[in-house]
Amino acid sequence: MLIKEELNRYNRQMILPELGLAGQEKLKAAKVLVIGAGGLGCPILQYLAVAGVGTIGIVDDDVVELSNLHRQILYNHTDIGQPKAKVAAEKLALLNPHVELRAYHERFTATSAGHICQDYELVIDCSDNFSTRYLVNDTCVALGKTLLFGSILQFEGQVAVFNHQGSANYRDLYPAAPTENMNCVEGGVIGILPGIVGLYMANEAIKLICGIGETLSGKLMTINALNNTMLVFKIAAEKTADTAKPAAIKNDKAIPEIDRSTLNNWLETQADDVFLIDVRESYEHEDDNIGGVNVSLYELTASLTTFPKHKRLVCYCQTGQRSKMAVQLLAGLYQGEVYSLKGGI
Repeated sequence: MLIKEELNRYNRQMILPELGLAGQEKLKAAKVLVIGAGGLGCPILQYLAVAGVGTIGIVDDDVVELSNLHRQILYNHTDIGQPKAKVAAEKLALLNPHVELRAYHERFTATSAGHICQDYELVIDCSDNFSTRYLVNDTCVALGKTLLFGSILQFEGQVAVFNHQGSANYRDLYPAAPTENMNCVEGGVIGILPGIVGLYMANEAIKLICGIGETLSGKLMTINALNNTMLVFKIAAEKTADTAKPAAIKNDKAIPEIDRSTLNNWLETQADDVFLIDVRESYEHEDDNIGGVNVSLYELTASLTTFPKHKRLVCYCQTGQRSKMAVQLLAGLYQGEVYSLKGGI
């Protein structure tokens, strides 16, 4: 329920027939997570806060640096050396005291991803590296969360909405990361660009929350600020048998799981009958694993013929979410028992 001060504060947008009181109440009830409080995150956070989004989470492990200030307009020179997430939360609270702000001064990792994302209905990815983007995407797919994506480099930006009402996800657009990961540090960026792209993203977020207008669900919008061109492409969700896209987990009780002690017992007493599969990405497997083969969740069905027949397949990941999706994918395809390692590693 909006109080009198909020009714006055949001009056100019509430008189829009597309939004109205019902839309404003949806904004107040919304919980949005913004991953990255840099160039894109700054304008998004500001406009979502002043629009009245009720709960905003901010994830960033970085501190403010002098080289940030030409484009990260939420900060100034007195903030240099301070944690971005905490500084952002403090300044947004001054913009709108009616918004609950949660600062996560930590890196978004496979260990923390599920725990951080689970309380939010909309996740906005403002990260600047591919490993985080794939992790954000996979977490949103596993938890059934809508993902609003944006990226910037030099004079060009991209905006898309993934995993919304059955639409494509990030891996449908970019199945694999490029060999070179150029970002603003190496390639540069015009300071205006994150503002332009960030405002489009904030607008998409409001439309998604309120259920109004036409969104970029299953679409990619590209913006070139140097030559003033804007294009929108449709993204086809991959549905072929060999590269089936995992669905969000809806019924955990139907998914066979074993705990770590059971797995250890099997490996000690009947190791020849157990085939262990790490369904995470290769960089995660290299960082830490408990053995077995590494087959990415998104390559699982295509690799089915390489698995030994009639063994107990045990799939594992960091938190147990992707491994449950793996069991769903393999159900009916593998002639043998398939289990997920409960709680991950």
